[in-house]
Amino acid sequence: MAKKTKKQQEALKLVDRTKTYEAKEALELVKKASTANFDETVEAAFRLGVDPKKADQQIRGALVLPHGTGKTQTVLVFAKGDKAKEAEAAGADYVGDQELINKINQGWFEFDVVVATPDMMAEVGKLGRVLGPKGLMPNPKTGTVTFEVEKAIQEIKAGKVEYRVDKQSNIHVPIGKVSFDLDKLVDNFNSLADTIVKAKPQAAKGIYLRNVAVSSTMGPGVKVDSSTFAK
Repeated sequence: MAKKTKKQQEALKLVDRTKTYEAKEALELVKKASTANFDETVEAAFRLGVDPKKADQQIRGALVLPHGTGKTQTVLVFAKGDKAKEAEAAGADYVGDQELINKINQGWFEFDVVVATPDMMAEVGKLGRVLGPKGLMPNPKTGTVTFEVEKAIQEIKAGKVEYRVDKQSNIHVPIGKVSFDLDKLVDNFNSLADTIVKAKPQAAKGIYLRNVAVSSTMGPGVKVDSSTFAK
C-alpha cells in the first residue's frame, strides 16, 4: 500500500474506528477528513444480510437524490423516430440506434448512463457482453428501459443513482461531493438509506443492515449507526 501523507495520517486521527456515529456526525467527519486537492466524491456503503446468489434476495433499483450527486451524467439513448426526437429535445447527449451500437462495439464508451426504448432492446441486448461488465446495460428495474424517454433523461440529469447488491452483499452509491453543505449530504444519505431499508427482501433472515459506512474518495471510512435511521 502507498505510504499515507501527513494530511491523510492527521485525517485518520479524526475518526474512531471502533465507534459508530449518527449519520450527520459521520458525514461531518468525512468532510473534515477530506485531504485531496480535488472535490472528492462522498460514497455510502451498505453491507447487507442477504444472499445475492438467490433470485428472491437480489436488490436493485434507482432513486433520484434530493440534491443530486454533483456530477452531470452523460446520457446515451437508443431510440428511433419520434422517441429519438423526444430524447434530443430532453437533453440526451447521444441519440441513435445501429450507428451507436457499432461505435460501442468498436470500443467507444464516452457516456455514463444508457437508456433504451423497449423496441430497441433486441439490438441493444447484443451489447450485453460489453455494457454488462461496466454496469451500463439498460434495465427496466432501474427505469432505463422505457418509452418515457423524457422523464428518464430528466431524472438522470437531476441526480438519479442506481443501487445494486454485489456478490459480496455490498451496495456502494455516490451521495454527493465533499463541497456539498452538510445538510444536503445528510438528506441524500437518508433518502438512500430509507430506500435500501424498504428494499429488504422478505426472504432475508437475521440482521439486514450488517454494516453501514460513509467515506470520501481518498478519506477514511466512517461507520454509521444504522439504528439511528433503520426504523
